Amino acid sequence: MNEPPLNSLELPKPPAETRVVVAMSGGVDSSVVAGLLKRQGYDVIGVTLQLYDHGEATHRAGACCAGQDIYDARRVAEDLGIPHYVLDYERRFQEAVIDAFADSYLAGETPIPCVGCNQKIKFADLLQTARDLGADALATGHYIASRRTPDGGRALYRARDAERDQSYFLFATTPEQLDFLRFPLGDLTKPQTRELARDYGLAVAEKSDSQDICFVPTGRYSQVIERLRPGAAEAGDSVHVDGRQLGRHDGIIHFTIGQRRGIGVAVGEPLYVVALDAERRRVVVGPREALETRSVVLRDLNWIGGAPLQAGRYDLFAKVRSTRPPQPARLTVGEGAVEVELLAGEYGVSPGQACVLYESDEAQSRVLGGGWIATAQPTQVHPAAAVRAPAVAAAR
Repeated sequence: MNEPPLNSLELPKPPAETRVVVAMSGGVDSSVVAGLLKRQGYDVIGVTLQLYDHGEATHRAGACCAGQDIYDARRVAEDLGIPHYVLDYERRFQEAVIDAFADSYLAGETPIPCVGCNQKIKFADLLQTARDLGADALATGHYIASRRTPDGGRALYRARDAERDQSYFLFATTPEQLDFLRFPLGDLTKPQTRELARDYGLAVAEKSDSQDICFVPTGRYSQVIERLRPGAAEAGDSVHVDGRQLGRHDGIIHFTIGQRRGIGVAVGEPLYVVALDAERRRVVVGPREALETRSVVLRDLNWIGGAPLQAGRYDLFAKVRSTRPPQPARLTVGEGAVEVELLAGEYGVSPGQACVLYESDEAQSRVLGGGWIATAQPTQVHPAAAVRAPAVAAAR
């Protein structure tokens, strides 16, 4: 007996018999996904998550998942003629994302809450909601591609539009989630997406993209952290990498690795924040060359590269910044430890950021997984910049 043909989402059903929940943020990308699938004949349901108190951000450009965006998502759903639900996830988002963001900053890290939101909310709670609604798939407006593999699973690939590729923020997606997720924009460019929005007559066709962290309406992280953790901004010493004490600061939450402006000390040469020592409340500064990093230790490695990882070394490509292309790297898997050597070096690498792994540096290359940076080893070792390393979790 022949297997039924696959539809455009690579599912063995006719579109009309395939229910797809679309995560609608109110922006042009997810709106186009809903419109595209509706035109292809799928049974589409739109779901929007209200993630935080939208009072401050209701009319602020660049926000998402707040008042105006919920209204826009509802309007798009009405225009497309699809059911639309708004789910209140404020408490869950507060616990899983916002609180974790604050605690990470207090530990001297530079967190990426968008990854946590995908990992703990959209691809966990929302995915289960989609299943509860009888959906065959959950579709999002992310610029990334997933494709079937010869063994019947699915793999992630960088988007066709390199400027829009969001693989850096989706490295924590698991194989089980990939089986259910679909990313219809992976092979489109942003101009093509906007053209589709105009073709569908969507009111959000010219809407600006979200850029800032959604729960930081002012763009100042320290204000949010001080509100969430009163008294967190403890004063401490500003120290040069050579050991000299240069002055005092009013809290490490005001600083990030690689920062140059506003560090509050001057010695006649450009200085950058090289390390943040939360335990001793120290901000360590130094010249730009002190920022170079060639090795990072990862925690919570998520491997989606096919065969399970064995102990050993793997030549691949990695990126530690969302805006940089993948660079040559070497992954070393040991007993309970995972290390990535950045063969060309990187500047301004901070604990709390992600290190994402790729099969190659070519366009639309496969995403192999990634992990969170637990420690970043500078190329030049400076005793004053030493920060005690946290425990490291093995790969999963």
